[in-house]
Amino acid sequence: MALGRSRLFATIVVAGTIALALAWLGLRWLDDYRNDQPIAGLDAPRIVTVEPGSALSTVARRFADEGLLAHPGSWVRLARRQGVAARIRAGEFEIVPGATPRSLLEQIVAGRVLLHALTIPEGWTFREALSAVQQHPAITPVLRDADEAALRDALGLGERRVEGMLFPDTYRFPRGTRDVDLLRQAHDRLEQELAAAWEARLDDLPIATPYEALILASIIEKETGAAEERPLIAGVFANRLRLGMRLQTDPTVIYGMGEAFDGNLRRADLVRDTPYNTYTRAGLPPTPIALPGRQSLRAAVAPADTEALYFVATGRGDGRHLFARTLAEHNENVARYIAAVRNGAQGQGR
Repeated sequence: MALGRSRLFATIVVAGTIALALAWLGLRWLDDYRNDQPIAGLDAPRIVTVEPGSALSTVARRFADEGLLAHPGSWVRLARRQGVAARIRAGEFEIVPGATPRSLLEQIVAGRVLLHALTIPEGWTFREALSAVQQHPAITPVLRDADEAALRDALGLGERRVEGMLFPDTYRFPRGTRDVDLLRQAHDRLEQELAAAWEARLDDLPIATPYEALILASIIEKETGAAEERPLIAGVFANRLRLGMRLQTDPTVIYGMGEAFDGNLRRADLVRDTPYNTYTRAGLPPTPIALPGRQSLRAAVAPADTEALYFVATGRGDGRHLFARTLAEHNENVARYIAAVRNGAQGQGR
């Protein structure tokens, strides 16, 4: 009798164990099925935010409330089964059509956050770039009232001025990035690009340091929008520097005028001395005047082999120039420029 009871008990235990195992397997199969189905109603990308310190269960409930998870319990069990329940990352996440609860979990655990973009164009000044960075809605400004000294300190520039010290490019970053961190990234890129350009410099240049190359590159950047002209512009400036001629470049005068420049450069402006007036002063200005791009940096250290000493805009509004070896040739080009402007084109001459 006792033996029969023992066998019955054992049978019940085995049957119960099998039933539990089957139930567990069934639940796991159901969870896997649910987590592998595309999220319903996701017809366009959606942005969701996981706050710092959020628990898995809290995130699951929020996603359920937002219609992203039809079965939050299945999603939580998946995370626990994979051992990632405590590895939820904070940030903004873009959920695209076709995503499943499983891919959503993988995205959040991997920290594949939404990246915002900001483009710093070639030729901008540092202050223009700083303003754009601080006004970006995804960037946290911490340098709002920083003066020149504070900005130099933040970027580790020592005694160098901030002008020219950012590389123009498109930068991508997550929401909450500090302005100082993005500026440091742009400055690091500038240092890398400048070092690479300086390493590839030609011999017998009239500039002695990478910083002088940066200054010259910034002038080249402001002088022409035609990429193929940059080495020629650089060649003219190199020739003038070798001969001790003044650069006589309008963009430096405009930069030196600061807020006094009203869009019109007058003859009186060309003779009014400032540290940046290359009509009244020989050599390079004391700092860059803008943020030069890669092509201008390379042109500054590898100028074209040319005999030209002068250039003037074509006057056709195409951003291109006419080059000359002699003053007589240059005066003829200036006459062509004036005629083109009178015929309705827009241009700017030297």
